[in-house]
Amino acid sequence: MPVFESTHPLVKHKISLLRDNDISVKAFRELAKEIAMLLTVEATQHFSVKNTSITCWSGDISVPTLADKQPTLVPILRAGLGMLEGSLSVLPCAKISVVGIQRNEDTLQPKSYYENIISDIQSRTAIIIDPMLATGGTALATIDLLKSSGCKHIIALFLVAAPEGIKLIKEAHSDVTLTIGMIDEKLNEQGYILPGLGDAGDKIFGTL
Repeated sequence: MPVFESTHPLVKHKISLLRDNDISVKAFRELAKEIAMLLTVEATQHFSVKNTSITCWSGDISVPTLADKQPTLVPILRAGLGMLEGSLSVLPCAKISVVGIQRNEDTLQPKSYYENIISDIQSRTAIIIDPMLATGGTALATIDLLKSSGCKHIIALFLVAAPEGIKLIKEAHSDVTLTIGMIDEKLNEQGYILPGLGDAGDKIFGTL
């Protein structure tokens, strides 16, 4: 399973700003959007292109355009919505599939409560977007759902990730590509990433 940790200085800088304990809701939202945009660019750098004929001001020319259908973005509710606008700024024609999976804070196990997957997912790359990959349970359940719906190509984007979550996805789905802003140290006993971002969903929605 390819795991790409961004080396872009702006990604590192902006994630560092996200970690500030006193960050405002406004700043957290803006930074999550900006990092999502940067990571989406990195995650799509290997997309195939084909030559297409167009009429330019200087005459008819052949230009490279995306060879395949636009991907579908898959925000995991609710925190993934905080990254959606940033990813859409790079892929404005992408279809959107929505998955609602919530982690039980006692058992740390994922529970599905909503799904709306596009009908032709089997012919598109799915790009999962979620701020954090902690235990990996939520991401694993989302990947299982996408594959059961016929999806064959999956990329997952995370602002930060724990080694434990990466290991779980790698063992269960070696064909899924992970693009991560920063790989953090570990999980604590409650399953939160250290140093992490705190509760990204609460910080994006202002429900602290």
